[in-house]
Amino acid sequence: MTSLKAPARAVDTNGAMRRLLAVIAALLALLAAPAALAADPPPPPPPSESGAATDPPPAAAPAGPKSWAKAEIETVVAAGLMAPAAAEFRPDDPLTKEELAELLVALGGTAPTPANPAKPVKLRELDAALVRLLGLGPAAKQLKATIASAGLTPRAYTGTEVVARLLGLRLNHLQADDRLELLPNDPITRAETAYSVARLLALQGSGQVEAAAARVASLSLPELTGWQRLVLARAVRFVGYPYVWGGSSELPQAPFGKPVPGGFDCSGFVWRVYKLEPFAGASSLADTLQGRTTYVMSGEVAPELRIPFEALQPADIVFFGDKGLKSKPGQIGHMGMYLGNGWFVHSSSHGTTIDPLDGWYATSFAWARRPLAEAGLA
Repeated sequence: MTSLKAPARAVDTNGAMRRLLAVIAALLALLAAPAALAADPPPPPPPSESGAATDPPPAAAPAGPKSWAKAEIETVVAAGLMAPAAAEFRPDDPLTKEELAELLVALGGTAPTPANPAKPVKLRELDAALVRLLGLGPAAKQLKATIASAGLTPRAYTGTEVVARLLGLRLNHLQADDRLELLPNDPITRAETAYSVARLLALQGSGQVEAAAARVASLSLPELTGWQRLVLARAVRFVGYPYVWGGSSELPQAPFGKPVPGGFDCSGFVWRVYKLEPFAGASSLADTLQGRTTYVMSGEVAPELRIPFEALQPADIVFFGDKGLKSKPGQIGHMGMYLGNGWFVHSSSHGTTIDPLDGWYATSFAWARRPLAEAGLA
């Protein structure tokens, strides 16, 4: 059969021959082209931040990973800090001592040459450095001294952590991202640093630094009884820990089946202080609290035994609701522990810290309860 077809092609017309030659020429051109043309074309490069297609970056400068702090990273880079471009930022890397020193100098401060430039910076160290850069180091020192003078035992970083949180230098991650929360002695990431620095830049000229200094200067604590001192000393030692939804421990935990770092939500903080670690000689104190949530704990005290704002005493548990004094237990959404003279300690969107009972806290105050009295210790 093959031999019979060959002669037939030999007597084809000139037009057919020209078409055949054209096909052969095209095939030869394809064979001469780069091998990439013989394969399926590669997918288009990802869109840029503006939405337009761009050439893929060279291998030596890969695009930076996505980060929850994308906006803050862009703000910091635009200010000429921490990286020449957002794509080179390395958000998940720990901040090093050398990088912190360079950052402080770039922000107008001073920093000694670090003895160990590659050593990671701890969260508390970054907060302390930024608080000092803002001129609030003396205020933080005085705050710590005031707490200590009441017979409590603040940690070395308590003052700077309270000031940092008053200024909003720390972020409360969304519940789904609680795994990102950091404890005071954890290495700080560059993404977390970008958030703090972007916040610091936003504070310039806002008057908030001066307002924070005035609030800290107003802190005073009354003379405490022995039991008040024991309870509040335990509470104050957790200042600087993050807000973790469902959290009630300073250790790694899994309140909803997924591992998260140590930290507390508002009721979990009170639960940790009063319930989870019995006080020597006061076994009945832990029994005063039966329920874990704000709703239950606030409702465990009879209405006639609820304590009004003007009668608050140190170590009282304070409750807050959107309807203030008219709130019902099912409307209580926040709680903490009263320190005295208008200040309280709690876990909130700024983590575990101390705050004055003003603003929303004053208007949303519902009532308080006194576990020390309930246990016969007051």
